[in-house]
Amino acid sequence: MTGPAPAVARVRSAVRASLDEIASGSQVLVAVSGGRDSLALADALAFEAPRAGLNPGALIVDHGLQPGSAQVARDVQQVLKRLGLDPVRILAVSVGSAGGPEAAARQSRYAALEQAAIAFGASVVLLGHTLDDQAETVLLGLARGSGARSLSGMPSHRGIYRRPLLGVDRETTGAACAAAGLAPWDDPHNLSRDFTRVRVRTEVMPVLERELGPGVAAALTRTADQLRDDDAALEDWADRLAQETSVTGSPDQGWDCSMLAQAPAAVRRRVIRRAALGAGAPGDKLRRSQLVAVDDLVAAWRGQGPIDLPGGVRAERSYGRLRLLAPDATDPRPAMRDRSKE
Repeated sequence: MTGPAPAVARVRSAVRASLDEIASGSQVLVAVSGGRDSLALADALAFEAPRAGLNPGALIVDHGLQPGSAQVARDVQQVLKRLGLDPVRILAVSVGSAGGPEAAARQSRYAALEQAAIAFGASVVLLGHTLDDQAETVLLGLARGSGARSLSGMPSHRGIYRRPLLGVDRETTGAACAAAGLAPWDDPHNLSRDFTRVRVRTEVMPVLERELGPGVAAALTRTADQLRDDDAALEDWADRLAQETSVTGSPDQGWDCSMLAQAPAAVRRRVIRRAALGAGAPGDKLRRSQLVAVDDLVAAWRGQGPIDLPGGVRAERSYGRLRLLAPDATDPRPAMRDRSKE
């Protein structure tokens, strides 16, 4: 008996591994755009889920950003129903403009997926990001001067989301669709130079592959895997440091600077970033230079005054403590000059 085509088998194997340890009888959903990656993923889920005792369904997000998108969504819905997925729901979303078109669409999409997962009682939503998507994410992070968190790329698991195809390239998902007789939809936005990721995909990556040799995408993905392990270790260390240095009770509320200063800068700044976010600083506007300035209040103390952070958050050192104050925080005491020698 002839088995499935190699590409189909490869995608199914990745999905089977991702479904491991999900309780039998659970509802598992796949987010489908109709493109080759998500369509190959949906086909594999339709095959693997019943064999694992799981109930497979699908969600199609219609961003409404181009003419005919509603009809495309309906066509994809019919394909997914023929594959045996149930339920198959179209989620029409309204995309704003905050953060640019890519970020706004992403925010709307994930909000809709999360609401649908709750409505259907799904324990997992599968996403069709591939090895190539991961490589592009890492390359964009490098170009922006991002830290380990961004260069770690997309995790295979986070919350309800799983990305089974991070080790599978687009060539394989395309071959899987062809072998299964599926006709993917080609989103015109995937060819528009208006989007940064499209320029990376269609212009930057081909140059790197040509000049540096094949395998660049796989190498960038390995880099993400290695950095993710390092980042996880540093985050765990930061958890412990934040707990050990936290001091509560006025006037000493905050973090003990003498204890913080003994930790490596990479760990201290993680504690500071979390504290800033907790006080209300928006993460997309918080810059490394600002974190370094706050870190200097701890490790390079020269009597500096308060540091203003995005979102109206203020960082100050007083009474030997680092404090991150929310915009609405009230403190009747003036910030005191710290005379300590630590």
